[in-house]
Formats: sequence, structure tokens, C-alpha cells
Amino acid sequence: MTEKLMIGWSEADITPVTDKWIPLMGQYYERLTHEIHSRLKTVAVAISSGDEYFLEASIDNVGVNRAFHEKVCEAVHAIEPAIAPENIFFHAIHTHSAPSITMKITRWKDVEDLVEEKRQILSSQEYVDFVVPIMAQNFVNAWRNRRPGGIIRGFGNARIGHCRRAVYSNGLAEMYGDTTRPDFVGMEAGEDSGVEMLFTCDESGKRTGMLLNVACPSQNMESTYKVSSDFAGATRELLKQKFGEDFHTIYQISPAGCQSPRDLVRHYTTEPDFWHEDGVPVLAKRLLNAVENATLWPAEFTPVLKHSKVVVTLPRRRASYTDYIAAKAEVARLTAIMPEKEAFKAFCDETHANEKLDGPGPYDSKLHHFVLIQNAKAVITRYEDQDAEPNISFNMNVIRLGDIAIADNPFELYLYYGQNIKARTKSQQTFLVQLAAGASRGAGYLPSPDAEKFGGYGGCIINGQCGHDAGFKLADLTVAEINKLF
Repeated sequence: MTEKLMIGWSEADITPVTDKWIPLMGQYYERLTHEIHSRLKTVAVAISSGDEYFLEASIDNVGVNRAFHEKVCEAVHAIEPAIAPENIFFHAIHTHSAPSITMKITRWKDVEDLVEEKRQILSSQEYVDFVVPIMAQNFVNAWRNRRPGGIIRGFGNARIGHCRRAVYSNGLAEMYGDTTRPDFVGMEAGEDSGVEMLFTCDESGKRTGMLLNVACPSQNMESTYKVSSDFAGATRELLKQKFGEDFHTIYQISPAGCQSPRDLVRHYTTEPDFWHEDGVPVLAKRLLNAVENATLWPAEFTPVLKHSKVVVTLPRRRASYTDYIAAKAEVARLTAIMPEKEAFKAFCDETHANEKLDGPGPYDSKLHHFVLIQNAKAVITRYEDQDAEPNISFNMNVIRLGDIAIADNPFELYLYYGQNIKARTKSQQTFLVQLAAGASRGAGYLPSPDAEKFGGYGGCIINGQCGHDAGFKLADLTVAEINKLF
């Protein structure tokens, strides 16, 4: 006999409390701020039925690595031993307007060009030390808040994500490429306006929270200089206004590695450019409208609940010997023209000059001399370490909850694979969640075959660990594991 469902929610503020400069993650160059556009949150839900249970959370950050994930899970288990770490998973909303939670990070910085050396900057480790206990306690609170309840699945539509890779007649693609060029031939991929929804409710039917699954990262403000939870956070607040302050929302990004909230075909002539904060309320209102007009199914109070954790091992994308030799020659050629450090300064100067112009981004060129050096160096590094580390691995959570399925992965997974998986699963609705924690190394983009062929940012070796062969394997594994639960 299926047992009664128990559901608990909790959310907590993880906005940094500091007088130091706050570094915002997501770009090659440093962005430092003291300004807060909107609060950063972590939102958690605990769902159980008999001996089966799982805990899920979203975190307002650009991404989550394995070390941070393990640190949080250990802290949860220390507070509440009844919660097994393997039953916990969480994922980022991909805001580019939050501090780093990567405890070991090497990246280029132009801090000297932005602030005086005597001014202090919040370190990744300081922010991790601040966030981990808050996030752990929030999971425990969700677990202890469990009460009998039910689920209501729903589906709606919202115009949020658009393909951001323009293709040209020379067979190359550019992320945010100029679509007014005479050699522009079309966008590389489509988009998905479908919004998957799973509401939770109490025994009376009052809604207590929801999983909101959208094929677009929350990165409208990715190039600004303010801490922000972006449109995902704004949507959470609108839903609280509608359903009550105790209503909680977990924003899940469906596979959307090639997507952003910008329509490159209409050139921002019919709406905000979605590079500045005026776009945030527009996107949030679209998602609110989708929720208000959603098709809903009857509440279920004793749905089937199954949770499995599967170790997934995928081959890394390999560089050939000829790729390696060509990349070494390219680094030598580029650095002879302009050395790397000088190129980085030129890159930052150009970026900061572009930021001052009145118009949409991107402000940093992915075709800049400095970026081309980094692209070639990444091919060399891949060739030199790919035999020693040929694979990437992660723990994939697969859940059946009534007629729906949930499955996560650590990539910025291209829409192509999400559509492949959703079309083949036995579940009535499939909630795929990218940018989940737990990969053995930074997973990055997982491009479609076309993205690999056309190149450009998002399709190069520097941008991710895996290629389309691993993408097809991941799709097959995800479908198989979901279908086992049905």
C-alpha cells in the first residue's frame, strides 16, 4: 500500500554580509560591487513516503562543485543524522551576480584596474564558510517541517529562453553573434517555451510550494555590477505575493546550455534588451502568468515515490594530436603578436569601455586576442591530461513522484539532449535539472553535434569536459534510469 506523502519546505537568505568588495562570478574579468539588487536565497524541500525520501534545494549561484556539495551534506548529517547525504541534491539557478562558492579557484583578475589594492575583497572561502551552515540548517529545517500533504502537477508556457548561437554561411557560430550580418543564416537551435510545474499542497489543498522547471538560466543581469538572484528570485517573490509569504519556489533549469533570455532575431526592438535590471520584472511576470494560466491535474496525496542515485561515467571530449600541434602553433603565433598578460589588459580595457556604451551586451568579446589564446591553451591542456583522466563522473539523482520524473546532471546541457530525453521517457512529465552539484570536475557545457561542428563559445573544448558522444550516452542513461521507475 502506498503511504501518505510528507512534505516540508524552508528557505534562507545567503546574501553576503560584509563590508568587503563582493566579487561576482561568471565572466573572465572581475566585477566587484557593494550594491544589492535582490537577495540571494537557498530554497529546500523534503519529501518522504514511508522509507523513501529525498531533499532538494536550489541555490542562487552560478554553479556548484563537488567539494561544496560534500561540505553541505556532511554538515546536514552532523545536525540531523536521520538524513543520509546520498538523499540530498541541489543545483544552481546560474545567476552571474553572486560570489563564488568554488573553494579552489584559479581565474584571471583585473582587480588592480578596478579598486585600490588596500581595499579588501570577499574570498571564495569566506563566502563558503558563511553559506555552508546556513544551507545545511535550511535542509534540516525542511526535513523537520514535514507535514502530510500532496502534489499537483501542472504545465504552462512562457516566452523566456531563446537560442543564443548565431550561425553564418562560413560554417561557424558565435554566441550572441550579430544577426544583422549579410552572411547570417539562422540560429543554431530552437527553444522550449514549456514550463513544467509541480505544486505541493497541505491536506486541505492549500498550495505550499512548487518546483518551477524552465529551459533558461536566470542570467538577465549577468554583466551588471549588483548582487542579484535575477529573474528566478523575482519570480519567487511574485509567487509569494500570490500564494502567501509561506509559499516556496525551487527554480530548476531544464537543459538550456544554448539558451538565454535574449531574442537575437528581433534585436530588442519589442521588449527590454534583457541585459539590464529592467528585464528582470518582465521575465518574472511572464512566469507568473504561466503559473496563473497553467493546466493543472488533480491533487495526489499517496503518489508513488522512488529515489535512486546512479553513478554516471562519461568520456571526456578528446583533442587529437593534430589539434594539439595546431594549438601550440596558435599560442606561439598569438603571443608573438601580443603577450598573454598584455592581451588580458587589452581585453579588460575593451570590456570596460564597452560597458560604458548605451546598449546591450555582451561587453566582453569571445573573439578577443586574449580569449583566442585561452581557447588554444585549453586544447593543449586537454591533450596533455586526457589519457590520465579520460572520464568525468557524477552521481545522478533519479526520482519518480507520481506521474512525474526528476533527473539531474552537472552540465550546461544543450537543449538538444533535453528534448531527446523528454520525448522518450515513460513519465507524464519529466523535470530535467542541469547545473546540479557533484561532478568529479567542473563539467561546463555539453554541446550538441552542431555546436561542436560550428565552434564558437559554448562549443569549444575550453567550455566543457564532454562532447556530443557523451551527450548521447547521458541521454540514453537518463531515459533508461527514469523508465526503470515506471
